[in-house]
Amino acid sequence: MDNAICFLLNNRSVTLQADPLRSLLDTLREDFGLTGAKKGCGEGECGACAVLVDGRLVNSCITPVIAVEGKTVFTIEGLRETPRFQELSRCFAQAGAVQCGFCTPGMVMAAEALLMRNSFPTEQDIRTALSGNLCRCTGYSAIVAAIMTAAKEGEGLWPASFDPGI
Repeated sequence: MDNAICFLLNNRSVTLQADPLRSLLDTLREDFGLTGAKKGCGEGECGACAVLVDGRLVNSCITPVIAVEGKTVFTIEGLRETPRFQELSRCFAQAGAVQCGFCTPGMVMAAEALLMRNSFPTEQDIRTALSGNLCRCTGYSAIVAAIMTAAKEGEGLWPASFDPGI
């Protein structure tokens, strides 16, 4: 039985032999060494494992790897190479929106997913976009402020629709 799974990972075409029901998170961490997405709850409740699949935010801990066959997967490691990450990173640091850092990759991915859909979000839009991500250290006010600042000061960085060439 051929279990070859092909997808675009951070702008690189990849093919791997894997149990199709293995989690995307385990595949990213163990097969590709991409450890930015974290295993927090393992049940899709905390958002520490958030990645983008075709521009949509997903919890990779509950996503079987077969679900990304033929799709575009973007992790924090791929996003980190973009001007948008630089802006988000600067704004998170400036707002004091990072403490322990465990939730930060998922929060940044949630911000990226939101700003790709809506480059001028309201505070409520941001709070809704972050509703699947838990933070126990920083609290949400600083994170919301960071995303508001990134949207305002990074005007023009986020496309009107998903760009697989992030």
